[in-house]
Amino acid sequence: MMGRLYISEVLKDDHIFRLTDDTGMLQHSKYSIPDPNHGYTTDDNARALIMALMLYGRYEKKKYLDLVYRYASFILNAQNKEGKFKNFMSYDRKWLEEEGSEDCFGRCLWALGFALFNEYTPKGVKYGLAHILKNAMPHVTSLNSPRAKAYSIIGLSHLEGEDARRLVFEAAQSLCRQYEEYRDGDWKWFENIVAYCNNVLPWSLISAYRATGEKRFLDIAEESLEFLGGVTFKDGYFKPVGCNGWLLKGGHPAEFDEQTVEACEGVLTYLEAYEATGKKKYLHKAKSCHAWYEGVNSKGISLVDSETGGCYDGLTQQGVNLNMGAESLVSYVISYMKISEVNV
Repeated sequence: MMGRLYISEVLKDDHIFRLTDDTGMLQHSKYSIPDPNHGYTTDDNARALIMALMLYGRYEKKKYLDLVYRYASFILNAQNKEGKFKNFMSYDRKWLEEEGSEDCFGRCLWALGFALFNEYTPKGVKYGLAHILKNAMPHVTSLNSPRAKAYSIIGLSHLEGEDARRLVFEAAQSLCRQYEEYRDGDWKWFENIVAYCNNVLPWSLISAYRATGEKRFLDIAEESLEFLGGVTFKDGYFKPVGCNGWLLKGGHPAEFDEQTVEACEGVLTYLEAYEATGKKKYLHKAKSCHAWYEGVNSKGISLVDSETGGCYDGLTQQGVNLNMGAESLVSYVISYMKISEVNV
């Protein structure tokens, strides 16, 4: 495990508390003003639970523990009778669907596994989250989305027990089969497109390797991560594939819009790879991914709002998107918390 070297600067958390009300974290903001018109998502509140536990573990302040309870309660409310999760909720606390996407399901399992493993999660919260997870686990084997499988693997890899290990192994095997199906010459990827939340795919196989010891998982993770890095680090800094077109096999990566979640998951992936292999190149890549937020990017502009502690919603051809929604905020804070632990 890496040692810890906490940076002296205290994270500014104003925007976290402005964006969070007594229901959970709102999905969007108009510039720095929380925007109730778009309500909430379980996606955001699941990742916010991870963020809140990181903050509470670092600073041990009650205000962060209160956030842990708030976001955990949102996830509890989101689970439907079948054990899956609703995603979109309007500002008047009405669910807009009976079942959310598979990716939302996977992100919930990531948050649940992280929280159950975390030493700072209160015992009563763990009991509640374990209840939620027990109801959700039967659905892992029927997932089709590769990212849903990946997030589920990452969450379940935190857990002890035969059932969790079996599900991790089976889901990782499924991703490997998909990888072998699409791998073709120089194209070493899981699909015929490099789209969103890309790093989560190799990251999950590294997690699966660490949980099961299956070397094939690590081999495919490193090979696919090398391919992805060749796409996103061509100019010496991190430049995620833009969401305005993505990267289709045989084509060119879309230059914009660059999304904040890609940098965060890059940090988490490369740090996982570093811990699994000890290779310093992965540590350097993790630092480069976080530096994207701070201005080491294709526009040379910081995405962090020093006034509120918020994070702008990505890089466009014209510059930053000045809105500061939940995904961007949580992605930046998680990235900040992880990269500031690194000691070399």
